[in-house]
Amino acid sequence: MPEGDTVWNTARVLHRALAGARLSGSDFRVPRLATTDLTGWTVRESTSRGKHLLLRLTAPPDGPARAADTAPPDGDGTRWTLHSHLRMDGAWRAYAPGERWTGGPAHLIRVVLRSPGTVAVGYHLHELALVPTGEEDSLVGHLGPDPLGADWDPAEATRRLAAHPDATIAEALLDQRNLAGVGNVYACELLFLRGHSPWTPVHAVPDLAGTVALARKLLVANRGRWTRSTTGSLHRGQTSYVYGRRAQPCRRCGTAIRKAELGERVTYWCPTCQPERPAG
Repeated sequence: MPEGDTVWNTARVLHRALAGARLSGSDFRVPRLATTDLTGWTVRESTSRGKHLLLRLTAPPDGPARAADTAPPDGDGTRWTLHSHLRMDGAWRAYAPGERWTGGPAHLIRVVLRSPGTVAVGYHLHELALVPTGEEDSLVGHLGPDPLGADWDPAEATRRLAAHPDATIAEALLDQRNLAGVGNVYACELLFLRGHSPWTPVHAVPDLAGTVALARKLLVANRGRWTRSTTGSLHRGQTSYVYGRRAQPCRRCGTAIRKAELGERVTYWCPTCQPERPAG
């Protein structure tokens, strides 16, 4: 399940594979970009913002970018960003030229970018858009601080959470306008580690700053590896405390882990280690 660490890792894979390369071809399989041709464009960098991936490119001065509907605000009009969102099922894969593509069925491919040394294939990507780099905020400007970002601001993240005192802490953590990159896995695990019921109102959480600090610690710990673990173990079946463990014994107290719907998501928790507390 793509969360902030997965998107960060994906951005690093694309950066290593494509940064500095001049594209030899592209194939967009979404209506909005179907006629876009990035041949001759140079990849500057690949980075992430929460669950959003930003591939920044430089277009030739006389390239097709000049024909875009929106005039770029950054001078020469050559700096552009290819934006994608992985949501629940998206993925980017990098292959050597001639290597078999194994990321999924062909009908799920949304874009193919070719360079002399790499073929990058995007599967089931969402919100795919090509915008002037100076206008990236139109796509990601609403997001809260990113625990894996260079501009991480824990005080701002805490302030944003506290601004919704009556929301449940689980829903507040999942709101990307508060913290960018915390998904359902991290929300469930974080609340277990902090001893909070998912239904606890934000105003009843005694140490929001501590919760924010632990969120960053968990994401940073998993940055750079594909096996996500909040327990410290990378062995299969031992990587989580509560997430995905319905009816299994709590690793702390032995109580059966529960699963329930919370808004549009599901949540996992231990009713003994995470007791519901009065909202007042």
